[in-house]
Amino acid sequence: MGRPRVTVVIPFYNDPYVTEAIESVLAQTYKDVELIIVNDGSTREAERLVPYGARAHILGKANGGTASALNYGIRMASGEYVAWLSSDDRYLPGKIEKQLDFMEKMGSSISHTAFRVIDEKGIRKEKPVHLRFESMYSFYESFLKGNAVNGCTVMMRKSLFDRLGGFNENLPFTHDYDFWLRSILAGYPLTYLKEPLTEYRHHVNMGTVKHRGDIEKEFQQVSAGYRERVETLLSALAPPTADRRQKRG
Repeated sequence: MGRPRVTVVIPFYNDPYVTEAIESVLAQTYKDVELIIVNDGSTREAERLVPYGARAHILGKANGGTASALNYGIRMASGEYVAWLSSDDRYLPGKIEKQLDFMEKMGSSISHTAFRVIDEKGIRKEKPVHLRFESMYSFYESFLKGNAVNGCTVMMRKSLFDRLGGFNENLPFTHDYDFWLRSILAGYPLTYLKEPLTEYRHHVNMGTVKHRGDIEKEFQQVSAGYRERVETLLSALAPPTADRRQKRG
């Protein structure tokens, strides 16, 4: 039996950096990679996709936002595993191979990794971004305050995506945060590979800069909707108190 296919979906909308994203997928050391680019109703920069028509599936749709573009692309994927790359970010060459090996060793359905930050010129910051949670409890607890998972580091089994019904298209900014919570609460933890395999670009036109206020408002609404279930999960996972340890002793 051959190794599983991995599909990478790049949602694209008016982004001049998309060529770098595409080239980083085509340069992967793992060879059975399907690339799907979803042109989400772009009004410019789409000519950058033309040279890749023979090496990628280029799909077009009316503009509907990142969640709808991801859903469209992943539902068309033929891979057993799927990953997402923003059109302004880049994969390091061993990203797919190393993360797939990690997931198969761990028996994981969904995972994420450390990453590096680059600027608008593609220049790296010195230190990679690592998560530093002492336990799964503290990782889950962090979801009550923010989203520590970078979506472009995530790889998952397509069967999990299908089981959870994809990304919520009514959430233009926090569809990823919502999906991670649904995965965790359904019993599929996000396993973590502490190696930077993605380059995340910071620039003035990125969505997290342009829509900061709207993102925070939407996050508070989504977080409030999950708070009770997350707190119930945390209660079940809570480390024993000193009194409990003494009784067990």
